Amino acid sequence: MNPNLLQTPITYLKGVGPNRAQVLQSELGIQTYEDLLSLYPNRYIDKTRYYRINDLERNSAEVQLMGKIVHLKTIEQKRGKRLVATFVDDTGEMELVWFRGQRWIKEQLQINVPYVIFGRTNWFNGKFSMPHPDMELLSDHEKGLRIAMQPIYPSTEKLSNKGITNKVISNLVKQLFSETKGNFTETLSSQILEDLKLISRSDAIFNIHFPKDQNLLARAQFRLKFEELFYIQLQLISKKLLRKQKIKGFPFSHVGDHFNTFYKDYLPFELTRAQQKVIREIRADLGSNAQMNRLLQGDVGSGKTIVALMSMLLAIDNGFQSCLVAPTEILANQHYNGLKEILGSMDIKIALLTGSVKKSKRKGIHEQLESGELHILVGTHAVLEHKVQFHNLGLAIIDEQHRFGVAQRSKLWHKGSPPQTPPKGRVNEIHHKYQTARPSAYKLLK
Repeated sequence: MNPNLLQTPITYLKGVGPNRAQVLQSELGIQTYEDLLSLYPNRYIDKTRYYRINDLERNSAEVQLMGKIVHLKTIEQKRGKRLVATFVDDTGEMELVWFRGQRWIKEQLQINVPYVIFGRTNWFNGKFSMPHPDMELLSDHEKGLRIAMQPIYPSTEKLSNKGITNKVISNLVKQLFSETKGNFTETLSSQILEDLKLISRSDAIFNIHFPKDQNLLARAQFRLKFEELFYIQLQLISKKLLRKQKIKGFPFSHVGDHFNTFYKDYLPFELTRAQQKVIREIRADLGSNAQMNRLLQGDVGSGKTIVALMSMLLAIDNGFQSCLVAPTEILANQHYNGLKEILGSMDIKIALLTGSVKKSKRKGIHEQLESGELHILVGTHAVLEHKVQFHNLGLAIIDEQHRFGVAQRSKLWHKGSPPQTPPKGRVNEIHHKYQTARPSAYKLLK
């Protein structure tokens, strides 16, 4: 099929004039054939069953019946006229009622001719009635496109006022299938279709609008949902690859004395396999020349602080500063005191910056950061202040990152200043690691 056909304006469909086209565009965003095809039903009504009048119950929902109209009459009442038809089958009779458009409807109806009717029934004055039923001649019903499960499309009050009913939309979709012959360009490879046992795009689009049974509907829904998510995933991968090409992390190319000394002489306990795996993966990321952006999850006491510290030691070995930001002063103090205790007598300069730090001490911390004398800064939101400038920030760690807004995290990311100008078209940014104790067990997410 010519793909350009799907860009045809819907005004080329029979029954869609300028007024209807305008309402369809404003209410449902439909301008082209493709837009109409993409208007998927909200729900479906099973029309595989035909009821008999004596089978009806007072609480019946939508039902479908076959029978004939044997009598028509117009009833005058204070609030206006209503058209009433006596509808019969071989088990009984009921009334069909119209409160609007009686004149046109009366001209269309035929007496003693078999019809298929569909609608919601009411129990009134000792008999069943069906207001404004969907009606189709039995002869047309049998030779036309049989709808086993009737699609119910999105609607609004303005659409109803303009006569754009569910039946009208369904008929427009039928027209479209007739014009395109139901053949649509396949968007997935034959390998994917075969491996996942997916139906073709043409079959999926047909069965999302006119499914013959629940199984075909489920397969159509799965195929179309998969396709949408598949291409969203491809877009995300593409953006990630482009970002990697444009935005590079500062390369931590080697493991130096600070890391090795700590590992051999100061490590307070033997690392678990999970901790070793995490450190290896972080080491690989930091040395890859690509910006690292990771989430570290673990229970309280699972060793997140050790992993964070060893990552910061890698930064120091490669000439970069690090910072660890916590949401509260209590947590920041715990991190600061814990790191000081673990580092012991190692020649690592670490400082604490919170809102309660006195102005004179704060000034000294600012100067040490800018000169590069300070290796690690632990703090709260105070670290995000404009006055806080690093000499060469290479790694930022945020504890309980969900308690920081996007704008706050962005301020921290932009505090990194490259030691040399990156190549044209590329940007060097600091590495980011977030850690939280909320979920259980270690898990790293790229």
